[in-house]
Amino acid sequence: MEQFLGDGWKLQPAGGATGEAYIAQQGEQIVFLKRNSSPFLAVLSAEGIVPKLLWTRRLENGDVVTAQKCIQGRELKAYEMKESRVAALLSKIHGSSELLDMFKRIGNEPLTPYVIVENLRRQLQTYQIDDDIIERGMAYLLDQLETVLHEHFVVCHCDINHNNWMLDEDEHLYLIDWDGATVSDPALDLGLLLYSYIPEHEWETWLTQYGQVLDTSLRERMHWYVVSQSISVLLWHYGRNQFEQVEQLKEYIKSLFHE
Repeated sequence: MEQFLGDGWKLQPAGGATGEAYIAQQGEQIVFLKRNSSPFLAVLSAEGIVPKLLWTRRLENGDVVTAQKCIQGRELKAYEMKESRVAALLSKIHGSSELLDMFKRIGNEPLTPYVIVENLRRQLQTYQIDDDIIERGMAYLLDQLETVLHEHFVVCHCDINHNNWMLDEDEHLYLIDWDGATVSDPALDLGLLLYSYIPEHEWETWLTQYGQVLDTSLRERMHWYVVSQSISVLLWHYGRNQFEQVEQLKEYIKSLFHE
């Protein structure tokens, strides 16, 4: 990467799960570099959802490097997820036809409840896990499969953790780290956000800011996606022998059924 940038640039890892992100500095110029980032970064940048895309270049080995403006900002605190600007940005993302068109053009098939259940089944067969709580969760997902089918698909971020929401020095809000994004029911993002950060008695107010009525259908769909995503994350930890996190998630899944 340093050879690619040329003389005078200093490079340091920017953290992250992939290890493919760097902060590059030459004098006063600082940029955020990432190898093989989301193919629709240009659209995200144009809509002001991520920091400005400066350039994109292809390396000799076929990898693509993108450079973005390096913002001097901070991550949102967990309690700030209640704020109207979070609801407004997520609504903008879910309502973006440009993002959805770009996703469809690169051949992204919607992540439907059927696909989610099939993926979980395959993983459970691979790991050969025999657990009552997971079985209860899977039985619920199968039982509610027809109920939660929804025809309105949007681009979902899929990892709306408060650490991925960034405020720059001008108080502009961004949602970063789009590597896991997919096309799905907006209830996937909404459920993960509301269950994680917003007390249930405030859901209706928050969703009004987002532009959505809290009806029975949305409640059922959000609950379904939270259960399915919790099982998915549990299996991710199980595959890495992180059994303390597995036990915590089992307790959380149990709590979703009010036991």
